[in-house]
Amino acid sequence: MQSRIESWTGLGARAQAPVFLVALGHGATHWIQATLYLLLPFITEALNISYVQAGLLITSFHASSFIANFFSGLVVDVTGRRVALQFSALVVGALALLSFGFSTHLWLLVIPVLIIGATNNLWHPAAISFLSGNYPDNRGYVLSIHTLGASLGDSIAPLAVGGLLVVMTWQQTAAASTIPVFIVATLLLIFLKRSKLETSGKASKSVAPADYFCGLKDIFLNKPAMGLCLMAGFRSMAQNGLLMFIPIYLANVLKVGPFMTGLGMFALQLGGFVAGPIAGAWSDKIGRRPIVLAGITATTLIVVLLTVARNEVLFIAGVSMLGFALFAIRPVIHSWMMDLTPPEMAGSATSALFGAQSALSMMIPVLGGWIADSYGVGAVFYLLAALMMIANALVVLLPRSTPRAH
Repeated sequence: MQSRIESWTGLGARAQAPVFLVALGHGATHWIQATLYLLLPFITEALNISYVQAGLLITSFHASSFIANFFSGLVVDVTGRRVALQFSALVVGALALLSFGFSTHLWLLVIPVLIIGATNNLWHPAAISFLSGNYPDNRGYVLSIHTLGASLGDSIAPLAVGGLLVVMTWQQTAAASTIPVFIVATLLLIFLKRSKLETSGKASKSVAPADYFCGLKDIFLNKPAMGLCLMAGFRSMAQNGLLMFIPIYLANVLKVGPFMTGLGMFALQLGGFVAGPIAGAWSDKIGRRPIVLAGITATTLIVVLLTVARNEVLFIAGVSMLGFALFAIRPVIHSWMMDLTPPEMAGSATSALFGAQSALSMMIPVLGGWIADSYGVGAVFYLLAALMMIANALVVLLPRSTPRAH
């Protein structure tokens, strides 16, 4: 069995331990984000706010994530303190979620949501550059494990939060949800600090400020990299629209309870568990472009099919198929960006990618909220399908081959 794992992934079991630990930390960041999304329909009901106002709350999350891009990549690449920054992102994000327990008005939620958005952005440049620099020949695979952690957090959190909402208020649920995050942050700090990867390899190097800004200029003049960022931005718009409106559709249109709403979000993430590592390892062998093109095409078709699902069983079944295609390509996109940019600028390259995603994603909550208020929640899914079609067209325009930047 071990030889098969090494043959398929190119890495031994022991060498993969830090990869899975970082993935667990990534899962904790998405646990926080998934908790926010699942609490949203209950916040709208408890505080008697409109879909547009709920959309503004999510827009503030993406806005702070976008603003954080202007310093997160710089901090990662200049300091080289990638493990410490991962730990900080988890702890500060958990403290912000904990403060939900003291919020009784919409505007009291804005500040912690802003903090969660910023810390969510800080995690990615630190973690992705750490993994990419230490495993340059296995980027697709290790970054697929990283996103596997995201799927773990995104899938388990809805079930746990949905169960807690049955017996707790949304404020109490938010506070209780921080406990796993603090535990994971402690484990990550202890064990990654002890690993040799913290003090060796390209992932531990820092860049002089003058060299950093020269490298940053080169990234923004890199047309394939910028094209990839634009494509990822449209895909992210659709993904974040789905994360926001799937629970709203289940709770407010199909009228299912909290646990079934959580089950629907779990179904969305389930496909990523299977498809993510397969797509990532496969992209190391055949290239990134064909994997991304197939995944985006399938996602577009499935989102269209969701618009005709009229009961919770069909809808959740469609959502599970959607997750298989949607989340399989996420690590492949990250790997593609690392291929196109120098390893010493991996943090900033990640910030550029996530910055484009955050900038475009800011529009979707309010725009989707307006469509939902005006035409019904189901109409939002037509918009999301159109966004995926744009992403599909942009993939076709990207180069067929990508240089590998080790």
